[in-house]
Amino acid sequence: MDRQQSSLTPPVRVALIGCGQIGRLHAQRLARDPRVELAAFCDPLRDNAVQLAAEYADKGEVFDDFTALLESPIALDAAVICTPTQLHFEQTTACRARGWHVLCEKPLAESRERIVKMIDAAGAGGPLLSVAYQRRHWAIYQMLRRELQSGRWGPIQTVTFDLAERWQQTIGGTWRDSHEHNPGGFLGDAGSHKVDLLFFLTGLQPEEVYAVSHRHGSQVEIVTAIAGKLTGDVTLSMTLTGNAEHYHEDIVIYCQDADFIVKQDRLWRAENNDLEEIPIDETCSDPDRGFVDCLVAGATNPAAADCALPVFDFTAAVLRSAETGRMVRCE
Repeated sequence: MDRQQSSLTPPVRVALIGCGQIGRLHAQRLARDPRVELAAFCDPLRDNAVQLAAEYADKGEVFDDFTALLESPIALDAAVICTPTQLHFEQTTACRARGWHVLCEKPLAESRERIVKMIDAAGAGGPLLSVAYQRRHWAIYQMLRRELQSGRWGPIQTVTFDLAERWQQTIGGTWRDSHEHNPGGFLGDAGSHKVDLLFFLTGLQPEEVYAVSHRHGSQVEIVTAIAGKLTGDVTLSMTLTGNAEHYHEDIVIYCQDADFIVKQDRLWRAENNDLEEIPIDETCSDPDRGFVDCLVAGATNPAAADCALPVFDFTAAVLRSAETGRMVRCE
């Protein structure tokens, strides 16, 4: 994780690019931060931008064309990009060339080549680039990561993730139900947070995966089941169910001397058949607040661009395995 030199004095003037459902979530969080001024809203559906501006920053300028935003004389410090994945590369590159720091929604780009280019550009200096992997900011996962990487409980032996959401029921007629725009479907979209979390928590890398998937009438993968192996001969099991009728997320990480369980936003440790809840004593944050912390306080970038590549490579290996019906070695 890189560290951004503190150089901006509040308020940080931010453009929100993409004013749909995810854009609204970012607008809500940014509007609550007294260090931020939402100065511009951009969406090809102008009504979306107008609506968010009216709700969260009535003095914010509205644009329905990205090029017009880039060429406008408006003074901006940063951009938050919430557009479909295939637009991320061009928009992020253009914003950083304009001198704006960028928080980009996941996935960072639609191809490995473009992700590598973005990583190289960010590594060469210039404005900050951060990816909106929100679980890195949550106190419960900060604490779990600290416990796992402390070495107190011996090496990790097995990792299991189980995720279910009512996702397929919401994507009809949207870019999320397009294999071209959302490769991987539920795995590539909502599931990417869990894939990133796997690497963030454990510090391990995938070695091989075997997967099966089903589209259940959609154009993209809805259900994906994964079995695999991580470095250190660690067993991995992940199930992502995108057509459930309720939200469900369980994580169990089995170490040599203790098991750690995340269930219903609570953290537990098990030893000798005794289950003990671990109190959450860290402050919860979010990608927007963490992004602004970098810009005004010099905080460490919690999700630098290079964290996007392992997620992309893992997802590509899973999809290749599901398509071929064979075990795939990860790059």
